[in-house]
Amino acid sequence: VALASVSGCGGREAGHADMPMKGRYPIRRTLQYLQQGDIIFKSTVKVMTVNYNTHGELSDGARKFVFFNIPQIQYKNPWVQIVMFKNMTPSPFLKFYLDTGEQVLVDIEDKNNRDIVHHVKKILGKSEETIRAEEQAKLVKTHPAHFGPRKYYLRECMCEVEGQVPCPGLVPLPKELTGKYRAAQRGSSKT
Repeated sequence: VALASVSGCGGREAGHADMPMKGRYPIRRTLQYLQQGDIIFKSTVKVMTVNYNTHGELSDGARKFVFFNIPQIQYKNPWVQIVMFKNMTPSPFLKFYLDTGEQVLVDIEDKNNRDIVHHVKKILGKSEETIRAEEQAKLVKTHPAHFGPRKYYLRECMCEVEGQVPCPGLVPLPKELTGKYRAAQRGSSKT
């Protein structure tokens, strides 16, 4: 209730009229919240399973981890499959399956969600230095001379470079540069 009243405009943020802020803790579905996740797994992690119970004090931290942190982990690690198993085990645990065939078991009994995040980041997350190095490599790869889809490159089209002829879809070409005009000129010079 308190979160919905923070936005001040009937439960919706300004500029986000199409995204209703409904349900339990709708802030979890905002892009800003999802981007705040700390865990970016190493490339060897392929599957993560979460085994927890919906009742009992031993699974309290695990439930909060699933509720608050799993959406962030899914957002930051789209290549990792995440599977939840509810009420199938007496004590909560995480199990990671690596591409080498190894399995890593993490006991999360009696831990709060912050401790779980810290521990998982420490054993299977990329270090800050690795993340920074990958970002630097990505910046080097996006050379200003390259163009293609905006997702990967700075420019989509050659016409975006200053001094180039603009796209004919946006600005009409001078008639001297069109094929129809040139063909008509060639046709009139032959007769």
